[in-house]
Amino acid sequence: MAYRSGNYSAFYVSEPFHQSSLGAFATKDFVSYNLLKAWKADDSTFPFIDSHNKNYNVRDGSDWESTLKPRLHNRLSNSKNIVFFLSSVTKNSRALREEMNYGIGSLGLPVIVVYPEYSEKNEIVNCTSGTIKQKIKNLWDKVPAFRDNMNSVPTIHVPYKKELIQSALNDKGFMVNSKKTSSAYFYTCD
Repeated sequence: MAYRSGNYSAFYVSEPFHQSSLGAFATKDFVSYNLLKAWKADDSTFPFIDSHNKNYNVRDGSDWESTLKPRLHNRLSNSKNIVFFLSSVTKNSRALREEMNYGIGSLGLPVIVVYPEYSEKNEIVNCTSGTIKQKIKNLWDKVPAFRDNMNSVPTIHVPYKKELIQSALNDKGFMVNSKKTSSAYFYTCD
């Protein structure tokens, strides 16, 4: 078995993806991923290990079947979980479908779902009923491969707040070799 130390980040960018394109940096999900990398650069103890740094970068125009898909699989196979940035701008791209189907469906990777448009727990959770809000569940429909596979792994749904993301990244229940029972988890309102 591969040593699975990385956090695989899944986020929407328009296809074909080109990291140096201004369009990528204007996409909310990609910007959120870059802030996670900045938190790590600023604080070496921040528990994010970027699986995207574990093999060759993909290039715009690379062939999907011979280059892109195998590299996604390799990165996912060396990861302990998926950090999925899900927002109102997320679209059901080929890459996201593959990441969810392979990462969750084939590898059983737990998912830390980060909602960049929400910064507080009570924006994710109905504090009275202790359930995930319908507006959050509606976002799951944006990526059917996530929605349809999520019940097979533990998922934790967190607002875009550094401390809560850090807590989720440190939680062994959301790592493939020590994962919790499959369910949708969240941080309760205080």
